[in-house]
Amino acid sequence: GCCPQQDPLWPDLTVHQHLEVYAAVRGMRKEDAAVIISRIAEALDLQKHFKTPARRLSAGEARKLCFALSVLGDLTVMLWDEPSVGMDLKGQRRMWKVIQTAIKGKERAAILSTQYLEEAAAMCDRVAILVSGQLRYIGSPEDLKSKFGTSYHLEVKMTDMGQNDALHTEILHLFPHAARQERTSSLLIYKIPMEDALPLSQSFSKLEAAKQNFRLEEYSLSLHTLQQVFVDLTQDPEEHDLDAVSDGAVGRRLLHP
Repeated sequence: GCCPQQDPLWPDLTVHQHLEVYAAVRGMRKEDAAVIISRIAEALDLQKHFKTPARRLSAGEARKLCFALSVLGDLTVMLWDEPSVGMDLKGQRRMWKVIQTAIKGKERAAILSTQYLEEAAAMCDRVAILVSGQLRYIGSPEDLKSKFGTSYHLEVKMTDMGQNDALHTEILHLFPHAARQERTSSLLIYKIPMEDALPLSQSFSKLEAAKQNFRLEEYSLSLHTLQQVFVDLTQDPEEHDLDAVSDGAVGRRLLHP
């Protein structure tokens, strides 16, 4: 089963006709196909579009249909290339549930390419990260976070935009090795090394004092998420010397010599 990046749909065939054609090509009996089509359509909320021609589908609904075609039948291998692009959050969650049902407890394998590590973490047993044609990491999501999620993410939202520079100076005073990641008129985002942030009780006391002194609207201090780790690895490939990892789980290898 394959869900390519470009939707392989016939513009004048309806959603239901697409599903029927693919079921027939995969050798499914009509009565079996009807039950499975109904089940997949319900899981992805596609029934209301059964009579809609593919050319009239929104981008998100077209992706749902392509994904539905890729899991139709008793498949052993499935390839999904950014299947959730264009879907709303609810559609993504529905798709994830179908993937989990399709794979769980069965002799099946799937490869999913995505720019959203949250999606990979929710679906995959192993994650590979590619940057400029190089394999930067391969292993479990848990290993990825434990190896590279060694910093905290600080977001500070201001009410007084004029104190931007003064607040930045204060943050560097509180966390000397903080690196500013983003700056807008009202929001400052920092990456805080773990040694600067611990103990957390002390960090929160400092931030509470800064909140009062600078009349901050709100702040949040949290461990780097998998998505943030992914962004760090792709934006600053020299920051992590992956060749030096002792367990051999990571290595830089050119995919195209």
